[in-house]
Order: sequence, then C-alpha cells, then structure tokens
Amino acid sequence: MNGDPRMAGLAPELAATVHAGARALRDGDPRRAEALLQQACRQAPEHPEPLRYLAILQLHTRRAPQAIDTLQRALHITPDDALLHADLGTARSACGQSDAALDSWRRACELDPRQPTPWFNLGRNLQQRGDTEAAIEALERACTLAPELLPATVLLGDALAHAGRFDEAAARYRAALRLHPACGDAWRGLSNIKTVALDDADAATLRAQLQRRDVADPDRVAMGHALGKLEEDRGRHAEAFAAFAAANALQQRLTPWSAQAFERFVEQALAASETLPAPLDPELGREVVFIVGLPRSGSTLFEQILAAHPEVEGASELPDLGIVLQQESQRHGVPYPQWVPQASAEDWHRLGRDYLERTERWRTTRPRFTDKQPDNWKHAGILRAMLPGATVIETRRDPLETAWSCFKQQFYSQPHFANDPGNIAAYLRGCERAMDRWRARDPARIHLHRYEDLLADPEPRIRALLADCGLDFDPICLRFHEARRSVRTASAAQVRQPLRGDTARARAYGAALDPLRAALNLPPG
Repeated sequence: MNGDPRMAGLAPELAATVHAGARALRDGDPRRAEALLQQACRQAPEHPEPLRYLAILQLHTRRAPQAIDTLQRALHITPDDALLHADLGTARSACGQSDAALDSWRRACELDPRQPTPWFNLGRNLQQRGDTEAAIEALERACTLAPELLPATVLLGDALAHAGRFDEAAARYRAALRLHPACGDAWRGLSNIKTVALDDADAATLRAQLQRRDVADPDRVAMGHALGKLEEDRGRHAEAFAAFAAANALQQRLTPWSAQAFERFVEQALAASETLPAPLDPELGREVVFIVGLPRSGSTLFEQILAAHPEVEGASELPDLGIVLQQESQRHGVPYPQWVPQASAEDWHRLGRDYLERTERWRTTRPRFTDKQPDNWKHAGILRAMLPGATVIETRRDPLETAWSCFKQQFYSQPHFANDPGNIAAYLRGCERAMDRWRARDPARIHLHRYEDLLADPEPRIRALLADCGLDFDPICLRFHEARRSVRTASAAQVRQPLRGDTARARAYGAALDPLRAALNLPPG
C-alpha cells in the first residue's frame, strides 16, 4: 500500500482510508466507499489521489457532472497528471461532451504516451465519430503498448474493416481469437467481412467453443451468428438455419422486445405529427439527406452512391437526431412523442439548429451530408417542422429478403426486433405504414426508393435518387464502389464491390422460412 507512488505525500492512515474506499466500491458498497473517500478528501484537500478515487465513485454512481468538477479540482493541484486527464475524458464522455473528452484523452497521451488506455479511449471515440484513419493510428498505439488488450485489438479490426483494409482487419480479429477463442466480437467482425469466407477450421473452433459451459451469453450469440453465416456460405442451409435460430432465441430471452409497445409508439407518433406548425425557415436543414427504413434494406448502398457525389459527405449512422429529441424529452419530463403537440414553431427551429450544430463537422469539406441512421424513420413525421429543408430517402427491399437478412444479422443495440420472426413482421409493417402516411403528408421531401429497382436498372434509378436530393447527375456516382470513405456498417465490404444481381438468399431455405412468410402474409415457399 505504501509503495503506491500515487499515494506519495499522504499519511499512511489516509492512504489506507483511500484504499478501503476503493475496496468498498469494488465490493458493491458505494455508500461506505463515499463516506471513506469524502473523509480522505477533507483530511488531505491538497492531494489529488483521494479526489481521483472520489471521481471514479461518482462516475460509477452515474454522477458524471460531479466527477468532472472533482477531477478539475485534482488537476488544479497537479495539472500535468496524465491519469487525471484520462479520467476527465471518461467523465466528459459520459456527459456527452465528446469534443472535450477527446481533448482530455489527447492530453493524457501527450503527457504519458506509454499508457495504452488513453490511446484506446481516444481511438474508440474517434471511431465512433467516423474519424477512422485517426482512430486506426490511436488503436495501433494501444495495441503496440498492450498486445493483450482484447477490446483494443477487436476495435482496431473494426476500424480497419470500415476503412476497407479487410486483410489487415482479419489479422487483428485472428489475433483477438488467439487471446480469447470465444470472443464474440472478433467472430462477428470476421463474419461481417463477407468477401472472405470462414473455413473448416473455423467451423470446428466455433462448434467447440459453443460446447463450453463457461462462455458468456453475448459471446455465444455472436458465435451462433458466425456459425450460421459459415454454414450458409457452404450451402448447408438446414445447419445455418439452426445456428441462426438458436442464437436469436437466446438473445430474445436475454432482451425481450415488445411488439405491443412498438405498435403503441407508432400510433402515438402518427397522431402527434398530424398537425405541426409552419416552419420559421422552410429551407432549414437543406444540407441533410436522411436515409431511413429497415436495416438490411440497401440503405448503405444508397448512401455509398450519394457519398460518391462531389457535393455529399457520407456520415453513416449518426446518433444526433435521437439525442436532440431525447434531450428535449428530458426537458419536458415526458417521453417522445408525447410532447410533440405542445411544441411551437420556435421550439422546432431551435431543435433543428441543435441538430445542425451537432453535425457541423460533416460539412467542413462538402456542403451536404447523409445521415443513414435507419431508426430515424421514427422521426420522419416531425421533420417537416424541425428540418423542413431536409430530404428523406426511404429504402425498401423485398420483405422476405429484408426480414431474413435482419434475422441473420446480430445487432449491437438490444432489445431488438430482429430476434423473432413475428417481431420482425410487426416492425416492418409499422415502419411501412408510418412512412406511407408521412410521405403522403410531405411528398416533396420524402421519397421511396427500392433496392431491387436499383439492381435491375442502375443508371435511371441513380439519376432519380440524385434528382430527389436536388443534386445534378454526376457519372462518378455510377462508380460508387470506388469511393474511398469509412463505411461503419455490416455492409462495409459489399458496397465496395460493383452491383450484383444475385443477393437474394431466402429462397434457398425453402419451407424453413414458412413461419416468417406467414408472419409477413406471404405465400409458403
């Protein structure tokens, strides 16, 4: 205890109090931990370490603003302490202060470049912001300093895949699996590199790992999806179906999704958005092209085409619209969309400006950008008041192919509709019904584009897509697969290839998908 260099200058009994507080927090007794750490802070107000531990406690108990204040008090004492800057970055990130958090982690890396954790946190958050090349650089530093740091190895694989460097990504995922053969995130990453099939040795490893009883459920789910994809690639559709079904059944038990709650939400959103005030500025949001609809409906492909245009930046799946509306819900004290009927034109203008300020970095080199968050369809009805100048592109694909592709894909956010065929059908119907209504209310701004139409006759459909977005035709959009950009979705490999007409997969499963067909009101296979 006395050998801890960070405790230097503390009386031994105070160092013991700080360590006792840390043990209490670790043992699940935050009240006792806080009493001990507050006592140490009072008795040693000019020492940063009790304050740092107190901030860790405040973060653990979801009091990030207080943690920021506490860490800034500690930094006033020792302004060049790398660990304090690193912890401040974590606290700022928890408060949604992403730019300030990056500044803190960068400062920590400058002060002590030998520590892997600040490099990892910097890389992880740069990757979330879409700054993939800088993320790769930071994550490579973390992996060099700590080759055994599994999350950094996996995330570096993700960043390399998003940058189109698939061989290097696969090597990182393989490195992660050497550290932890049941690492679900690594198996998911390898499986999502759809241009390189997993092999017989992978199949044997996956089956062996799935037989273990000590595998965590999230890893088991991810490995089940990877095994299903492997078996599908080998043409063993019965085995693939069994693997996908088992993985989804487990996920549904872990995180059940309620179709009834979803259907209530759709009804509320339709009713709340029926009458909205006229916008103060009808052109507000003209910079934005929202691409919405179901996952796996071709939205990444449509974004890749638009992002090839010299006036458009492809920003991928942004959280900002949801965050702006969530913050407004917190301000009102009621969930979205219950407060929508009370919002004034001034409120909607303010919210639109908030969104545009949050996304300003996507317009630094090109005047317009895409926001391809599929879930944004839930908010399409209020955009004519909040961002009336924005374009909304809804993508649709054959319903059975969309549903089956969703069932096969493991999604990060849970609970999720894609774990159950009946839930998939309910979600698809609710999305299409709402979008049909909203498009009828705002036909000049909300446009429907179908994946199969694009495959069948690319150039006319690409011309129509650009026209709907108010963009002049540019032939470079026909060569969208050559665009060099970060693609942060499961389709990162596919959209870097020319269009293919053989993407349908459901037919090969025959009668096994009849329950899904029945839920979608389609005839048996």
